[in-house]
This record gives sequence, C-alpha cells and structure tokens, in this order.
Amino acid sequence: MPDIIRQLENMRRRARQGGGKRRVAEQHKKGKLTARERLEILLDPGSFEEWDMFVEHRCTDFSMAKQTYPGDGVITGFGAVNGRLVFVFSQDFTVFGGSLSESHAGKICKIMDQAMKVGAPVIGLNDSGGARIQEGVESLAGYAEVFQRNVAASGVIPQISMVMGPCAGGAVYSPAITDFIFMVEDTSCMFVTGPDVVKTVTHENVSHQDLGGAGVHTAKSGVADRSFANDAEGLLNLRLFIDFLPANNREKPPVRPTSDNPERVEKSLDTLVPANPNKPYDIKELIEKVVDEGDFFELQPDYAGNIVIGFGRLQGSTVGFVANQPLVLAGCLDISSSVKAARFVRFCDCFNIPIVTFVDVPGFLPGAAQEHGGIIKHGAKLLYAFAEATVPKVTVITRKAYGGAYDVMSSKHLRGDVNLAWPSAEIAVMGPRGAVEIIFRSKIGDSKKMSALTEEYRATFANPLVAGRRGFIDDIIMPRDSRPRICRSLRMLGGKKLENPWKKHGNIPL
Repeated sequence: MPDIIRQLENMRRRARQGGGKRRVAEQHKKGKLTARERLEILLDPGSFEEWDMFVEHRCTDFSMAKQTYPGDGVITGFGAVNGRLVFVFSQDFTVFGGSLSESHAGKICKIMDQAMKVGAPVIGLNDSGGARIQEGVESLAGYAEVFQRNVAASGVIPQISMVMGPCAGGAVYSPAITDFIFMVEDTSCMFVTGPDVVKTVTHENVSHQDLGGAGVHTAKSGVADRSFANDAEGLLNLRLFIDFLPANNREKPPVRPTSDNPERVEKSLDTLVPANPNKPYDIKELIEKVVDEGDFFELQPDYAGNIVIGFGRLQGSTVGFVANQPLVLAGCLDISSSVKAARFVRFCDCFNIPIVTFVDVPGFLPGAAQEHGGIIKHGAKLLYAFAEATVPKVTVITRKAYGGAYDVMSSKHLRGDVNLAWPSAEIAVMGPRGAVEIIFRSKIGDSKKMSALTEEYRATFANPLVAGRRGFIDDIIMPRDSRPRICRSLRMLGGKKLENPWKKHGNIPL
C-alpha cells in the first residue's frame, strides 16, 4: 500500500507541474496563465473535482513512448461557479503545445457526456496548437468525437468557449459550434489555416493577430462575442456571464434578488427620442434604464453595431434584449446584424429566456453589396428566429418601424405576445417623404405641395394609431412607463405554453 500511495503522489505532482518549470515560465512570459491557474480563477475555491489526471497518450511513433505527461495536456472535471455546477476542460499549452491526441479528446468527451446526463453547462478553456501531428488520423478522429458531442449538446446545455491562446485548424470548429466564444486580446487567435499556409498559398504576409486575433473576430468576422484584456479579466467576466444562463433547457435561468422596484418610473426616457425624426440617439441608454440596476451584459458590441444584443435582468430574472441602434446606419437591418440577432434569439428560445425587443428600424439597408451578399436569405434568418421562438416575447416600438423590417422585429404577426409603442412610434410601409414621392408622383408640382402632402401622410400613417386600431399593437405607453409595463407583461407571461408543430427540425434559411 505505501508504494502505491507514493506512486500516486508522484504522478499527481508531475501532473500539477504540467510541462515543467521552463515551459510554465514561457507561458507566464507571454502574459498567459497556466491551465490550472485559470481554473483557480474561474471556479469557486475548493470546488474543483479533477477527472483523468493519470491519463496518458498511447502513441509509440516518433519516439513518443518516451514522452508522456500525466493528464496529456488537458485538465478536466467539474466544479462550481457562484455555487452552480459546471463541467470544464482547460488545455495546457505547456504539454505538447496543448495539442489534441486521442486520449486528450477522450477526456473532453467524457466530461461532455456527463454534463449531458446531469444537465450542466460545459466551459472550454482553449489553448492548443491543434491536432497532435504524431498521432495522425487518431487525433482527427478525436476532434470529430468532440464535434459530435458539441452538436448533440447544442440547445440542451449551454456551451461556452474561452479561447486563451492559439486555436487552429480543425480545433476552431468545436468553439464555432458552442453557444458563445470569448477571446483574450493579444494572446489568443483562431484560424482554419495559419499565416505560414496563407503565405504559401496566396503569398500574403499576415501576422497571427491580423489573421485571427481577438480584434479581427470581435469586430470584422463576428466569430467571437467579446474580448478581454487578459486571462484574469476574461475569467472573472465569464463568472458574471454564466449567472445569466440556466443549467440546461429544462430549467429557467437563476433569479437574483434585487432591490430595484419593477414599478420604477424613468422620467428621463420621455426625452430620449429627439423631435427630429432623422436625429439619432443611443438605444443602450433605454436598455440600461429599463434593466435591474442598470446591469446589461452586451454581446458582440464591436460587430454589426446597428443592432444591440445581450442579457439583462427584470425582476431578478434573465431577459434577452434585441434592439436596433439608431447611432449606426440609422438602425437599418443588414446582413451582419440579421445574423447576429438571429443566433441570439435562437439561443434565448433554446434556454427559456424571454426576449424583449426595442424597435427603431427604418428598413433593410439598400445597396448592390447587400443584395449580392444575400440579404434576402440572411434577413430571413432573423424573421425565422423570431417566428419560431416560443418563449415570452415583448416588443416596444420607440420610433420608426418601416416596411418588412417592422414585420421582422418581433411584430404581433410573428406571435409577439405583448407589443407596445411609444407616442413617437411611426409604423408604416416607408418614411413619409418616400411614400409621397411614390403615391403622388404625377401630381407634385412644387416643393410647398410636396411638404403639405408629406405632413398629411405623416399625420395619417406615421404614428402608432393606425396599428393600434388594427390591434397590431396592444397599447401606446409613455416612455417613462416602459420598465413597469414590460415587467408586468413578463409576469403575466410566466406561465406561457406554446409549441410549434411537430417536426424533426425546421430548415432555417442558412
């Protein structure tokens, strides 16, 4: 017995050392924490239960039999974040560059399988050079096993990827399937083919960061949801973020006690929308003044800024917010914003999170680039997402709601449960001037007549009364009353039951 205990302790010590002092020092020199240091920040103290610490690779080619490390480059197990169960894996770049072997993949698959059984989120801390070349197809098979589990878990348990180092080749597709991707500035990167391959094939000289760094994926590609200055900041924000999410699709999100009165009136909102219909304002001010204690966790803030998405709380419960942003492209819907919002709406619907939509949309962005880029199909993704969603949906039209974009933004016709409008709302096929130019094309003789007809159209249609008379909006409210009216609506919808017709799955316009 004493010999076994000594042997176990020796292996535990080796596992905790990772790739050794020199490699750990190199990791720190890059501004990166080690795999174990990251888990210490992410998880509640003393909550981590490690699995498969003694697992080693089984490769014998290329002298690999002489190079083994307990754990094989990934730390796996379960623990707690703010007292709630989560499963985690943390790749260790100090061991074979965090590369994925068959054994490495098996460890990840084991905790994913267990997370599905018990209904708990999976968090992956990615820091890997990709497939372990010495293992060849066995490594590729390992990746495919992980991918299959990502797909099976999609919509069942939340999956979050925190990319904290390189993530290249086939390795990027596991994060891509997960629900959210966060990155670390200057140290993390994601790409299918690295700079060397790009240079060989296309003769482009590009750095790792310029090709697939956090700045690229949060602002240009939209692949990542947020980036953070360093490992510690990212992990602490991840602890805040996961509190918005339920453990699985059979549960509701956690309720956080709040002293913020649901009946709170916010008088400043009465002057949020400018008198000039062409003047922008910041829709985030509305969101922050409506949510509990002004706490709003925005996602993809640097990408497709003409729409705002993120999580807040009302009456202590998580709510997903979707809002047109007049400060960017006048709040028009385009390809990027449609895809951004559609994926978010579908996540909320998967995990029983009510959706509040603030509408100020003059239409879809015109132009050959949009049409040739497929705005018809991409815009339909957002329409599809809102129409398919069965969670409580509350919509508030603050100003413009024109044309097909009015329909798309969680209108009553797409099974919006409660649809409200401010007195400043303009619900019409298009703006007054454009409408007059079409309707009275042959009758307009001078600018005075044009102005008179424009004002007549504005008075007749560019207001919420016509939609109110048809029952397309449920009430016209003062802006100051937005929080209480939304809170009351969500309370009323607490017991909502709505199911879509049975189907294997729909065919969303991808």
